[in-house]
Parts: sequence; structure tokens; C-alpha cells
Amino acid sequence: MSKSSKKKQSEASSKQESTDIAQPAPTSSGSGKVTFKVKTPEERKIAHMEGIIKTAVAAIIGIIAGILAYIQLGIADDPTVKWYAILTIIAALSFYAMKLVFPLIKINTKEFGFKDWFYVEFIVIDFCLVTWTLLLN
Repeated sequence: MSKSSKKKQSEASSKQESTDIAQPAPTSSGSGKVTFKVKTPEERKIAHMEGIIKTAVAAIIGIIAGILAYIQLGIADDPTVKWYAILTIIAALSFYAMKLVFPLIKINTKEFGFKDWFYVEFIVIDFCLVTWTLLLN
């Protein structure tokens, strides 16, 4: 192979790599083809704002849960009370609270997948534990 053909091959492969990085996530259509939907700047802005609102609501619910856990349980020195049971109850109650709150602020929960619910529940549990710990000190 000559130097020019090697150079052309390396340029072609670098162009292919750069186009692979720039393409948006694929979506499947009814015909079985994979198409790419490019979000408009407005759609990206709306998605970003919804993400901030979801995180803020989850954080507020977590802080409230931490305050309630401190008021109700204090240091929870009773050996019959299990911490993982408390966190499970908080996760379940916050799930139903968010199912009620999100539609009020015009966030469609029907579009939520497992990853979305896991994310907001993690935020709730995290903020609950941090708030409870700070109040105990």
C-alpha cells in the first residue's frame, strides 16, 4: 500500500469516528429501521428544565422525610427498629407522593422508566439520610 492510500484510509476512519460521536441516540420506527431524531434547542431546554424540577422535588421530599424520621425516631436506638425497614417505607411513601406531585407540576409520569424512578428514589433516600444525619449531630 502506498502512503497516500494509507493516509486516505486514516482520514476516512477518523471522519467515521467523528460522525459516530456526533450522532444522537437511535430510535426505532415501525418499519424496523433505526432512525435518528435530533432534538431541537427548545426540546433540549424543556427536557433540561424537567430534569431540574424532578431532582428538586425529589430533594425536597427527601429533606422532609429526613426531618420526619428525626422527629419520629430520633437516634433510633431501639434494637427492634431496623434501619432498612425505615428506608423501604420512606421509598414507598415517596414513590406515591411523587406520583401525586409530578402531574400537578405537569411532568408526565407515564414516560418514566425504571431508570428514572430509580434516580428520583435514590435522590430521596440520599437526602433523607443526609438530613437525618445532620440533625442527629
